[in-house]
Amino acid sequence: MAPSKASKKQQQKRGVDFKKIKRKIGRKLPPPNNSTSTEIKSKAIILPEQSVASEKAGLAVNKKGLTLKELLQQTSHHNAKVRKDALVGIRDLLLKHPAELTLHKYAVIEKLRERIGDDDKVVRETLYQLFKLVIFPGCKEDNQGVFISLLTAYIFSAMTHLAIEVRLMAFKFFDLVVLYFPNTFFLYAEKILQNYEDILRKNKFYLQEKGKLRTALSGLVRCLSLLPCNRREAESCEKKDAKQKVLHAFEPDLRTESDGFSAIIPKVKELVPVLVNCFEEFVPAVQAVPSLDTQSFDCMLCLLQSIGQSISFFLHLAGGRNLESQPSGGLDAKVWAETISTISKVLFKKLLVVFPLNSIHQFSEKGDERYFTLNTAITEIFLRLSEWILPPAVSLEVFLEFIESALLGKVCGGNPGKAVKGKHLLTLLPFIPKLVSLATGEWKSRLLQAFTKAFMDCNPESSLKLACLSTIEEMLIPREDMLYSHTRVPEILDHQIAWIRELPVLLIQLGDKYHSCSQPVLCLQLKLGQCALSNSSLAWEYDNMQYSLKEFFSTCLEDGNICYGPFVRLPGDCQELSLCCIYYFSFLDASLTKSISDCCMCPDLEPSTLLRILEVLNSAYKAGRVQIADHLSFFTTLLSSFRVSPGKIFPVAENDAKISNRRTFKLVTSIVCSYILQMGDSSLVFQILENVLVEQITLRPPLDNICAMLRLLATLDSEPTRLNNQSITSLGNLLPRYLIDIVLCIPNDDDENSICSRTQRYYLIPCFVLFDKSHNLLRLVLRVLGLLISQLPSHGQSQYAKDCSNKTFAIVSVLLSMHKDVKMQRIVSSFREDVEGILQNIVHLQSSEEIRLTLEEKHKVQCSVDQLKAVISSLDKRTQTV
Repeated sequence: MAPSKASKKQQQKRGVDFKKIKRKIGRKLPPPNNSTSTEIKSKAIILPEQSVASEKAGLAVNKKGLTLKELLQQTSHHNAKVRKDALVGIRDLLLKHPAELTLHKYAVIEKLRERIGDDDKVVRETLYQLFKLVIFPGCKEDNQGVFISLLTAYIFSAMTHLAIEVRLMAFKFFDLVVLYFPNTFFLYAEKILQNYEDILRKNKFYLQEKGKLRTALSGLVRCLSLLPCNRREAESCEKKDAKQKVLHAFEPDLRTESDGFSAIIPKVKELVPVLVNCFEEFVPAVQAVPSLDTQSFDCMLCLLQSIGQSISFFLHLAGGRNLESQPSGGLDAKVWAETISTISKVLFKKLLVVFPLNSIHQFSEKGDERYFTLNTAITEIFLRLSEWILPPAVSLEVFLEFIESALLGKVCGGNPGKAVKGKHLLTLLPFIPKLVSLATGEWKSRLLQAFTKAFMDCNPESSLKLACLSTIEEMLIPREDMLYSHTRVPEILDHQIAWIRELPVLLIQLGDKYHSCSQPVLCLQLKLGQCALSNSSLAWEYDNMQYSLKEFFSTCLEDGNICYGPFVRLPGDCQELSLCCIYYFSFLDASLTKSISDCCMCPDLEPSTLLRILEVLNSAYKAGRVQIADHLSFFTTLLSSFRVSPGKIFPVAENDAKISNRRTFKLVTSIVCSYILQMGDSSLVFQILENVLVEQITLRPPLDNICAMLRLLATLDSEPTRLNNQSITSLGNLLPRYLIDIVLCIPNDDDENSICSRTQRYYLIPCFVLFDKSHNLLRLVLRVLGLLISQLPSHGQSQYAKDCSNKTFAIVSVLLSMHKDVKMQRIVSSFREDVEGILQNIVHLQSSEEIRLTLEEKHKVQCSVDQLKAVISSLDKRTQTV
């Protein structure tokens, strides 16, 4: 039975034990009634320290105020963004405070290496940039052993990571380590090559992950490029490896990972087929698309480069074709033969069939160049492989066609009119000499024609020109290991002649702006000269080369001026090579000698170079390669035409002394006199030179040149003199004026050791020697000196009076200089009457009414008279004593 309504109302009116309060959402609850207030009301809070920044005072912090320790701790944060920001902060801090890296480098590396295998791509890339831009450059000079050992363990651990991206990034880190510390590869060669082999066998990502594969392959190319290419290099690398083992003795487990080349050879052998298979996977894919993309091209090129470097490594360790001898690397000849056979079969089977690579679609200029680059790399591999075993004749002809097309500047398989960049030929040129020796039939001539055209067409200063010169040297200069000789290959002679004729033209084209290019040309020219005697045809062409070399030294223009060639401004080593080339000419033509002599007049020519020219030409004369007339003509031209600067002899200003070449000319004069004395019969040489020198002296060149020629005459002359009457007459009329000019240019000084006295004596000594050997010449000179005083005036009285006083003073100074010389004093005493005649002419000048002298001029003349009287008195005393 249901309860009534009245009973329900009674129940509601009863008392409530706990009152239920309805709360609205969002309203703040009032505090409970029994709560205690904790509010503190104060005007200020005073604490000992108010900022945490004070704890970091004096510490290096980044832009966010974090220290290096805090940033290193954040690199282990669970959030990838925090880890990345910490790495960026470390980079900024180390760039701002480089000393922090020096103090804490090992702690930094030990903490950062944990992030090499980080799961986040951005963190790994940021870490890579931190190592590349900051840490590696700052630690390059430090202890490499500790640095490498801290990193390599984590790098190799990342190479076995499950994620392919982490594994490929580990190769990138190792490539960076090898870039800064190349010996790292030899320490861990076996392990790193095994990891490369493992990653390349994962062919699932070849076509999908080209960019990542390219990164790994570029590191492999760098590692394999460190392998030696010849036996000597291999031995040196093994020694370095041994030294590194001692260096890493504190870590024996890592040290034993690579044990010399014996551990590297099997790994490289296993790696080559993997590389070939990887390359084979790319070929169908790239030929199926319209154009060869950049990533695929880079991957394929790296694969071919790795194969080529592996082949080179095996080739040089095996010692080329000499497999019977014990190769390097600890393997016997039988093992080497099996290794070579295995690699050759793989390459012939899989690479030869795809050559030449071409797209099945329409060609483009960039695609042509990329396919040509790949074909060039394949060609280089097989050319190196031919050191072991030659490819089939049909295949060899395919390679020869490609090389010919490349030399002619055409892309094989594409548009034949497209020019090929010179850099692609640099790897093929070293094989040209061997191909020429092995080619048969018309191929020998075709290769030579294509190579000659490539050599003639390339720019003189290009690297391709230098490579061509190196190739030409192999085909010009005979060697013991050369597979052919000139007599066995007559087709090459015409091309050799063309190459030789191009050398002087190339030197002139290069001028003085491309020193690095001129030097190889001169080296080749010198080697050619040294071996030209063994080949009459080449010797003839080498001698004819001198006619084209005249412009290289100097050229005489129609107006008589000289245009100096590139030789003058080339570096000293190039000038030395040029002069050595001159020595090996079987004869020196007079035109070339004239060009060299004109070159010697250049004021910019270094004194050492000038002296070296004299030495080389004199050596060539002694070897019978210079005619005596040409040799003497060269010397007389040098003495008569060399221009001394400054022209003023004394006094010399300080600035003029720095640029003066007078000392050089004095040394040249001394050397020329010495060389001419060594030429043989001095009387015969004197007869040849006498008229030439006297004629040049009568042309009144500068005083330095007259002095030089007088010195040469005095050196060759004998006692009694060899001068003929005509020469005595000519010199007798010229020497008085020369003596007067000397004493006027160089003031007299009583101190015999002063600069003035020594300088004046240098210019007067040649005349004194000639006077000693020819008294007739001295008598004629004294008489001409007397006549110069008594000459009638040819211009105004005042000017003539001044000239007379100066001339009188100069003549007396000449006589005083003779009197100071002991030997000349004895000789002059025999010509007292001539000296008195000079005195009488001076006295007559004083008493002449036709000449009006000023008081100063009269005093000057009177002093000269007194000095001359003293000289005559001294001569009288000497005569009485005798």
